[in-house]
Amino acid sequence: MPSVLFIASHRPDRSPGQRFRFEQYIGALEAAGWTCVHSHLVSAEDDRILYSKGNYLEKARFVRRCHRIRKADVARMDDHDVIFIYREALMTRSIRYERLFRTSRAKLIFDFDDSVWLPNVSDANRRWAWLKDAGKTSKLIGLCDLVFAGNAYLADYARQYNPNTRIVPTTIDTDEYQPGPPRHGEGPVVIGWSGSITTIQHFRYAIPALRELKARFGDRITFRVVGDGSYSEPSLGVQGLPWRKATELDDLRAMDIGIMPLPDDEWARGKCGLKGLQYMALGIPTLMSPVGVNSEIIQDGQDGFLANTTAEWVEKVARLVEDADLRRRMGEAARRTVEQRYSLQAWRQRYVNYYNELIGRR
Repeated sequence: MPSVLFIASHRPDRSPGQRFRFEQYIGALEAAGWTCVHSHLVSAEDDRILYSKGNYLEKARFVRRCHRIRKADVARMDDHDVIFIYREALMTRSIRYERLFRTSRAKLIFDFDDSVWLPNVSDANRRWAWLKDAGKTSKLIGLCDLVFAGNAYLADYARQYNPNTRIVPTTIDTDEYQPGPPRHGEGPVVIGWSGSITTIQHFRYAIPALRELKARFGDRITFRVVGDGSYSEPSLGVQGLPWRKATELDDLRAMDIGIMPLPDDEWARGKCGLKGLQYMALGIPTLMSPVGVNSEIIQDGQDGFLANTTAEWVEKVARLVEDADLRRRMGEAARRTVEQRYSLQAWRQRYVNYYNELIGRR
């Protein structure tokens, strides 16, 4: 029975990237006869330590624990047929452990879903910038036998260093992501955004349009921000909600319209459309900035809207606010798009095949 060791930073179900890039495929791999082992660094207690001020002694102990975990991975690396690396083995500039994995009998897969070769300048991560070396990404890609890239923009970058690169889009489990019961004109229309403390900066790009909409529609609309419980925007009456796995689907289903604004820059072009795909899978009509893969996911005016300028955002959101039947039709079309092109169900067998082909298994 072949075995795969998944190398990741966070515990299972903690990181959206991990959940939607590889964790949701573990069941399919196991059903196909693979043994799957998940090795992560950050525990729930470590989250508390890392995202708080001070605690320098505890943070130093965390770093030592990370090295112990990765040394244990190296000690057992020849027990596996494949070692899968999600972004990096250690959250620093070092590629020591990836180089050691390369000396094993295992085939190496590298997976990434962001422009991780660029410096990460989000406010939440700025304090850790000195630990990072974004340039290590090209070296990791070159070390591996197979690369999974989340979109064409990322694949173009990866192929400079490794021709054996496959585009594997971020996908949604449409059995889990089922639309909620229809709302029949009950209460205000809810315009929602979901993300995290590291991506809340993107929501701000929509604020000028949302203020215009609020001035126009008043109490007919309200706004919902999920993923950053510390965020507030008084001009919109917004107080952010923290992300919780247990309430994630209900938090999203409470939205009538989902938005994914992005700047048009190199970092945003590496995004894989996860927020929009989540809305769409739940049958929520979705507006995205036409940046990167978003322009491939949405067929403007059919299964969602693409909006660039503030005027476009106002005009297209207003159409959805005013027309409940349009919201329903567009949400249904969005759901079909995910089912056909961006679902776990549509990609499951292809994903398993990549692993089998890599080790010559039939």
